[in-house]
Amino acid sequence: MATHDIIQLVLFFTLIMVFTPILGKYISKVFTGEKHIMLPVLSWIERLTYRFTGINPDEESNWKSYAFSLLSFNLTGFIFVFLIQLFQANLPLNPSHLPNVTWHSAFNTAVSFMTNTNWQGYAGETTLSFFVQMIGLTVQNFVSAATGIAVLMALIRGISRRTTDKLGNFWTDLTRSTLYVLLPLSIILAILLVGQGVVQNFKVHESIQTLQGAQQDIPMGPVASQIAIKQLGSNGGGFFNANSAHPFENPSPFSNFLEMLAILIIPASLTFTYGKMTGSVKQGWVIFSVMMILLMAGLAISLYAEYSPNPIYGNTPLMEGKETRFGITNSVLWSTITTAVSSGSVNAMHSSLSPLTGMVTLINIMLGEVIFGGVGAGIYGMVIFIILTVFIAGLMVGRTPEYLGKKIEAFEVKMAILAVLAPSFVILVFTAWASVSKAGLAGLGNPGPHGFSEMLYAFTSAAGNNGSAFAGLNANSIFYNLTLGVGMLIGRFGIIIPVLAIAGNMAGKKITPLSAGTFRTDNWLFIGLLIAVILIVGGLTFFPALSLGPIIENLLMNNGITF
Repeated sequence: MATHDIIQLVLFFTLIMVFTPILGKYISKVFTGEKHIMLPVLSWIERLTYRFTGINPDEESNWKSYAFSLLSFNLTGFIFVFLIQLFQANLPLNPSHLPNVTWHSAFNTAVSFMTNTNWQGYAGETTLSFFVQMIGLTVQNFVSAATGIAVLMALIRGISRRTTDKLGNFWTDLTRSTLYVLLPLSIILAILLVGQGVVQNFKVHESIQTLQGAQQDIPMGPVASQIAIKQLGSNGGGFFNANSAHPFENPSPFSNFLEMLAILIIPASLTFTYGKMTGSVKQGWVIFSVMMILLMAGLAISLYAEYSPNPIYGNTPLMEGKETRFGITNSVLWSTITTAVSSGSVNAMHSSLSPLTGMVTLINIMLGEVIFGGVGAGIYGMVIFIILTVFIAGLMVGRTPEYLGKKIEAFEVKMAILAVLAPSFVILVFTAWASVSKAGLAGLGNPGPHGFSEMLYAFTSAAGNNGSAFAGLNANSIFYNLTLGVGMLIGRFGIIIPVLAIAGNMAGKKITPLSAGTFRTDNWLFIGLLIAVILIVGGLTFFPALSLGPIIENLLMNNGITF
């Protein structure tokens, strides 16, 4: 690694730590009703939204009503995006006259963007019209991310409140997340990206003459507006097929730095928001520390693997599949944070990563997308592991487990286990199905363990609502569009519903005062125990599958065999 790479890494993580309390405090003000900087500017839009929709922002609901509102809203979004793809040839803003999307691809895409996964089995610039990209996908980028924040807010209220069944108002949380958090940041980032050369227009294409004298049509479109929210909302779906490896999505080293910063800034800040709103800022920093330790460990392994010389590729650092504009460090940093944060955007091809680096990207998702994770989703996913950790600690000392003064009982543990099992079921069972079925094997781009990794990565990405891919798998088929779509649904709502159930049950409990026998959850002992539980659960669940893919591929590559 060069000196400038080290400086960039230090600067990147320093900025994350600086922005975490600043943005985290602002977000807490948004949801606690305190005055904040955007209130005088945008409050009239909030009031107009409630008046237009007939919503009473002060009316709160229990967890079942909250879940029903969430599910009905997401179902509506799915139906809308599904239909506009089926009829895009007859809709406006289609200057390229693109045909209607096939039903199975439309299903997969509608589910993908509704669940904040943003898996793409198609090339955006040659498949979807401007209308679908803007009115369908970009809108879902906002509201799917806002849904994750809303669930986190409900969980925070469930933990911090006592003897009540009220968790807040989903519609209010959704509106405030979109209006005060996601929209202002997206406008700022979009302007900065346009300044760096990211395309933002309504042209069909730009005709140019190449150096060889040939004519080439370069696709255009409203790119910067989608890229901003794709990064900030941990969405990841690119306007172009090459995603952020495309020079019109990510033209310069500075735009690359901004886009990476945008991936991590809201999930990191929400750890501070969590601590602030639960009444214990130290708890927020504990979660931040656990996430950062796991992220840095994965990054260190990935950098080591990519920079280690190997005779099979000429004893040089591995540049295959990476943009020469960004180099190895930027590519590896992006691959690590995009899989840790369930963003799914890429600036290098994950299929070309070394086996160990590819394994890190898989593990980041397999652990439940809790290493910062998606916007909102990372924190409530981490709380699932916190519940399991304090439960195990309670068994060890023979005391009823507690977290932030609330007793953790059988119901919370059952729901936590259900939330852990749901995505694990998708990853293991669906990958096994694909590996023995003709339809599943037909999409492979490589044989051997690398081909298995392609399938494993696809279902891991779907279940973790990540959206990135190994890129060697042809997943735009009926089999993969349907199975991956179902996997995304299970991975999203198989966690959200148990989390809301936990929130509702904990809200009705009293807060137990601290005592000498209380197991502390705000110190380094708990940080170590929580990391151990996360790694053990992930290791026991997925090590056999990883052994068939990246682990054996790495061993074979060291012996001169590639796939």
